[in-house]
Amino acid sequence: MTDPHLVLSYPEVRDSDLDDWRWLVGVLHARFRTGDLATGLEFASLIGEAAEKADHHPDLDLSYPTVQVRLVSHDVGGVTSRDVDLAREISAIASRLGIAAAPSEIVVLEMALDVPKAADVRDFWAALLDYPAPDDDDQIDDPEGRRTALWFQDSPAASGDVQQRFHYDVIVPPESAADRIGAALAAGGTLVTDQYAPAFWVLADRHGNKACVCTSEGRDE
Repeated sequence: MTDPHLVLSYPEVRDSDLDDWRWLVGVLHARFRTGDLATGLEFASLIGEAAEKADHHPDLDLSYPTVQVRLVSHDVGGVTSRDVDLAREISAIASRLGIAAAPSEIVVLEMALDVPKAADVRDFWAALLDYPAPDDDDQIDDPEGRRTALWFQDSPAASGDVQQRFHYDVIVPPESAADRIGAALAAGGTLVTDQYAPAFWVLADRHGNKACVCTSEGRDE
């Protein structure tokens, strides 16, 4: 019997006959085309019942035409036989309801930032994005899997003033802006300008890479 706490490799997951599912960045993903909200709600409810029975719970995104499901064993940081078993049960539920999977529509988005030294800027970006404090690796992640991961690519000559061609706009409720800015500054960031506040503040990490904290206030209607 497979150890339910053993992380499976990508080939092991790939060969598990999970036609509806795709392994992307260490997580099982599926997208089901429910077609309408009522069917999606019924499907999500049945997934919930199966998850409670298995004592293993997926992340669900319900929208008007689709239900998207993510499965990973957070306690061990990867896909295990628990995820594979629940994935099969979810696919069986979809089949009974006549719901088709759309694996070709699954997308996971990550961002990469060229930096001379990841350790210099990890804490700033974790604070800015409100992600958990990073360990010693070169990536920070949203633990709920709803926002993009950010990883830091070794590039000794990179600097924000010369190389940066895009930036994050971190949009928060007006009452949250001061705390988010304060956390980013405490983590090594600098305030570039507050000229446009409260619409947005421009911050930078230690390498000069810029980002904006934005709110709905201070804008033309």
